[in-house]
Amino acid sequence: MRNLSHLIKTEDEIAKMRVAGKLAADVLVMIEPYVQAGVTTEELDRICHDYMVNEQKAVPAPLNYHGFPKSICTSVNHVVCHGIPNDKKLKKGDILNIDITVIKDGYHGDTSKMFLIGETSVAANRVCQVAQDCLYLGIDRVKPGASLKKIGAAIQTYAEKHKMSSVQEFCGHGIGSQFHEQGFNVLHYDAPQIEEIILEPGLTFTIEPMINFGKRHVKVLRDGWTAVTKDRSLSAQWEHTLLVTPDGCDVLTKRPEEA
Repeated sequence: MRNLSHLIKTEDEIAKMRVAGKLAADVLVMIEPYVQAGVTTEELDRICHDYMVNEQKAVPAPLNYHGFPKSICTSVNHVVCHGIPNDKKLKKGDILNIDITVIKDGYHGDTSKMFLIGETSVAANRVCQVAQDCLYLGIDRVKPGASLKKIGAAIQTYAEKHKMSSVQEFCGHGIGSQFHEQGFNVLHYDAPQIEEIILEPGLTFTIEPMINFGKRHVKVLRDGWTAVTKDRSLSAQWEHTLLVTPDGCDVLTKRPEEA
């Protein structure tokens, strides 16, 4: 069983994580009116960048992270994650994941949501809904003493019950002063072979299931970042940063629209 006691946050660190989490959520709220047919993801990146830097006085964590060239990730349709904003215009029927991570006072807030452009297909609506359900059922299981393995297994079971699949190449992660804390991966599938992690109050991490309408297999394009479904089926992802509390968890990146 893995010991993560060195990653338990102090009260001061938790306060900073709350601020960073709210700022990340605020970016998603701010950008929503701009997400419509005809806009490019590059333009969305510019708006988010300016808002984070000029309004929030925060740092866009993805920019130059291991060479990533933009301030946000934009993943359209069959892109699973890490899509690089570009000059291609969004069109009606597209689905788009915007992934935001801000750094404020040295601490990270990380969150993403799906945007549906105009009238979308039944398949698009379903994969977005199932992916969000997977996130929420994972969050509902977060409390002291809970097993991360069982949370991942529950997400995979739910996706497969709806004839979809949970991506295994990417995962959630511990987060704090580091974007990705070492040794703290949050898998979204059943992995009996990995070392158990039991949750304790003061741990902070993301749950961010990537759910494919088709098979789970992905490939990374030549740019070294953009991951797509191998069968070109639609993919959806939702993400929150969580704090384990003595009696459950707090969603540090919760938006006003969420109950």
